Amino acid sequence: MFLFDLQAYIEEMRENPDKKEIVEQYENIVETLEGKEIQDLRFYQEYYSKIKAIPYNVPEELIEEFDWDLLAKLVIGSFSSDYSFESNEIEKPVPEFLITVSSGKQTVSKTISELWSFQILRLYEIYLEEALKLQTVKEEDELNSIAKERKLRITIWSKHYNKLACKYGNSEIKKIKNELGNFIDL
Repeated sequence: MFLFDLQAYIEEMRENPDKKEIVEQYENIVETLEGKEIQDLRFYQEYYSKIKAIPYNVPEELIEEFDWDLLAKLVIGSFSSDYSFESNEIEKPVPEFLITVSSGKQTVSKTISELWSFQILRLYEIYLEEALKLQTVKEEDELNSIAKERKLRITIWSKHYNKLACKYGNSEIKKIKNELGNFIDL
């Protein structure tokens, strides 16, 4: 059981006057959220499921607490932040997953491994809200701008993924997976 619970968060959103409209619009236009896991939802099946994640460094004490593969997919698929994988192969064989968010003139970058559990939970909430909003817009988007942007992002990620796979090689990725446990589906 992971710390982020989709149904509990959906209920929290329903009770929040500032966020209940996100859920209501999604359910009126796209599909019900009742009783579903993220992987069951249309935005995941159409988009995020196509993103193949690689293992990355996470807070050791939280390895079993989160679905790290899902978090990577949410970040990589996001329209609101940038990401990179950085490694110092001598110190750590596992790359750091760096998230960068810009707002106005301010830019903040953090690695997943340096975050606390409450910050990671907040990332799930932020990226889930974005996914719900974008899927709602996509359903009514006559120009298919969301679909086009998603396709572009999948293409960019695929090229990036292939470079990372070449850098680490299949055997190195398997070694990393064994070192970190089986929380990432390769």
